[in-house]
Amino acid sequence: MWQDVSYLRQFYATPLGHIARRLIRRRLRALWPETAGFRVLAIGYGTPFMRPFQETAERAVAIMPDLQGVTRWPSGGPGLVALSEEDALPFPDNAFDRVLLVHAVESSEQLRRMLREVWRVLAAEGRIVAVVPNRRGLWARLERTPFGHGQPYSQRQLDRLLRDNLFVPLRSDYALYMPPSHRRFMLSIASGLERIGGRWLHPFGGVVLAEAEKQVYSGIPLKVSRVAERRQVPVGSPSTNRSGVND
Repeated sequence: MWQDVSYLRQFYATPLGHIARRLIRRRLRALWPETAGFRVLAIGYGTPFMRPFQETAERAVAIMPDLQGVTRWPSGGPGLVALSEEDALPFPDNAFDRVLLVHAVESSEQLRRMLREVWRVLAAEGRIVAVVPNRRGLWARLERTPFGHGQPYSQRQLDRLLRDNLFVPLRSDYALYMPPSHRRFMLSIASGLERIGGRWLHPFGGVVLAEAEKQVYSGIPLKVSRVAERRQVPVGSPSTNRSGVND
């Protein structure tokens, strides 16, 4: 089940949310150190992680599912996020070089159809990164953060899911080794715990980040009968913008 956009936005506005955003961004930048000239799409609630790509990519836009709701992004300038059905993305084939999935895989109600749509809009040799709650991590066991909701995955389960949907897993990483605590002391040592966890507790991070490449040679895109019904709802509509501005 998709989480409400207002809940997601509120979490990332907290000190713990700021820490989580920074630590996950760090691992994303290690996986994708260079995106100059690329077209980057975020699906789910990926806007907290898009600023580095917005600064370097040719284009960086976001889609939020209609069952989640949408909030404006970025806070200044033209809106770069739209509301869409998860299994009917409002883009042509091969439109993006990179696709980031955050708060998406574990929440999707039409997961295989959504992944086939991701495959369709991804260019040949394009790559995705799925950021998903780790079944072996502490964050998936506690409901105090968005990572404690939905279906968690182990790294092997996530790789199998991607293979089954015409992606070739390339590598994986982990983030969020600190407990999901709002206590000031825990927040103050988060970076140190991340270094220790990355060295000694690798499979127990709160989230697993899986990078995969589009498999072209045997891919047959899922035929979507509602192509003509695809719609893009601009942010700013009173009926869709639930939560105001998102940084």
